[in-house]
Amino acid sequence: MTPQELRAFCLSFNAAEEDFPFSPEISVFKVRGKLFALSFLDARPLKVNLKCDPDEAVRLRREHEGLIVPGWHMNKRHWNTVTADGGLPDRLVRELVEDSYDLVVAGLPRADRLRLDRP
Repeated sequence: MTPQELRAFCLSFNAAEEDFPFSPEISVFKVRGKLFALSFLDARPLKVNLKCDPDEAVRLRREHEGLIVPGWHMNKRHWNTVTADGGLPDRLVRELVEDSYDLVVAGLPRADRLRLDRP
């Protein structure tokens, strides 16, 4: 996955926005103000921090050692750092981004979730 593909995919979700609260080099993708993906898109290898179910996070780290690791500068129980331009299939990276978005949306207040469901 290229940085452009990662950015486009993150922004394809309903109400997703890109922000730069930490520095101009670090893209933070949010839904309704809540972070679901964070990446330094110019870094090589390309990595992205993604929210993950804690049990799933451990399984993924074990199955993809070195390519999926505890979230860098994040809560290691709930976040993984995923190498997006390496040995992982793009399909898996997309699934992990989508899962992160879905977990964040599920934690939003009901009114915000309902607004997301509107066309």
